[in-house]
Amino acid sequence: MEQKDPRKETTGGLQAKIGLGQCDITPSLGIYSRNWGAATFDRAVAVHQPLLMHCLYMAPVDSPPAIILTADLGWWKNAEDERALRFALLDHFNLTASQLVFTLSHTHAGPSICSTDIHQPGGELIPPYLEFLKAQAISCVQQAKDGLFEGSLHWSYGVCDLACNRDLEINGEYLIGFNPLKEADHTLLLGRVYDNTEKLKAVICNYACHPTSFAHENELLSPDFVGEMRHTVEAVLKVPCLFLQGASGDLAPKRQYVKDPALVEANGRQLGYAVLGTLVQEDHAAQRWAFDKALISGAPLACWSFQEQVLSTEFKQLVHTVKVPYKNLPSLEAIFQEYESCTDRVMKDRLWRKYNTRKTIADQREATIPVWLWKMGDAILVAQANEAYSCYQSIIRAEFPNHTIVFINIANGYVGYLAPAECYDKDIYAVWQSPYEQGSLEILIEQTKLGIQTLLTDETRLD
Repeated sequence: MEQKDPRKETTGGLQAKIGLGQCDITPSLGIYSRNWGAATFDRAVAVHQPLLMHCLYMAPVDSPPAIILTADLGWWKNAEDERALRFALLDHFNLTASQLVFTLSHTHAGPSICSTDIHQPGGELIPPYLEFLKAQAISCVQQAKDGLFEGSLHWSYGVCDLACNRDLEINGEYLIGFNPLKEADHTLLLGRVYDNTEKLKAVICNYACHPTSFAHENELLSPDFVGEMRHTVEAVLKVPCLFLQGASGDLAPKRQYVKDPALVEANGRQLGYAVLGTLVQEDHAAQRWAFDKALISGAPLACWSFQEQVLSTEFKQLVHTVKVPYKNLPSLEAIFQEYESCTDRVMKDRLWRKYNTRKTIADQREATIPVWLWKMGDAILVAQANEAYSCYQSIIRAEFPNHTIVFINIANGYVGYLAPAECYDKDIYAVWQSPYEQGSLEILIEQTKLGIQTLLTDETRLD
């Protein structure tokens, strides 16, 4: 394990050309938007807050450009839909796979983005919406590319206790909801984008928490707490705020599954205030708070002070592939037959999700999980497609304490949950929903460590 040096700055300052883009991706009302099995409706009736897409475009001095694209959407049921959109972006901008991370906020109050839901009420609107998303994504990236400026990207840690553990056992039954007895990862990571005059241009909120404030009774399209978080931050700072969903497989707000928008907005303000509170101490683009000297007083004092920060132009990209086993799963035909014969609305919805996941897997017995790894100055980005439990980010961050590490769930695809091995003897949602076999998360953790170690060597080349 890497030893922490208290004299080493961990803000990960990167110097590069940077561009920012934003567009509205709110769909037309009437589109199929049933994300909860218990919901009694199929289509949203109004918009709570607009769904947005953001782009962060980085063009380092001696490296190919790297793009983060975020969208207020839920998850990909159909792998082909995700690939069609992402590959269109790669082709349009002549990018390699390692250069693009397209990530979803994971709101549970958005539209379906699954083309196989076309037979559902409002499903006929899904294919044109996917085409709209593709056009908006291209426009958002182009907007960022056209607006490139000389700037820098810095990172700093804070805390927010919005996220709580959500694996709750009551009388031997495992439920998904607030567990007050188990600790949660409250790590908040903030990115700050400045131009070369040290003017703040954007803020990035990287936080792990399921956007499940709204639930089965909600009939509004919404980015969930992410929308109000952005509104809170942007109203004060007057710059765009991007959201990156962290490793949140076991994390969600305490107050969730509600219909009242006021409670959802309160969750967003809680995170927004934490962002602003962290930024109060982080307004020095060209300086860092670093160990200065030891001073003998009544006690031996460690004196820290602001020091000029030397920015890095180093940017490396790597797609690290990880092999993990799948469970022994029923055949696609068997699942579809069960779906066809099922008359229970809730169970039918569950089976349909299972069918789409099984369709993605096909006949493979082993899964290949790509992990996008970027070294951005002293910061490292780790992005992958699944819903990993928060121990993924906490273990990796502890392993590399001298590097700020950005974690992103549901990036460049989606398959299922990655829960710790000890959960597999429990009848818990994250286990029976997932197609991955016991021990898969532990393999991913160890392989991510190896991938980061590879990235930190001088021999790493663009994948």
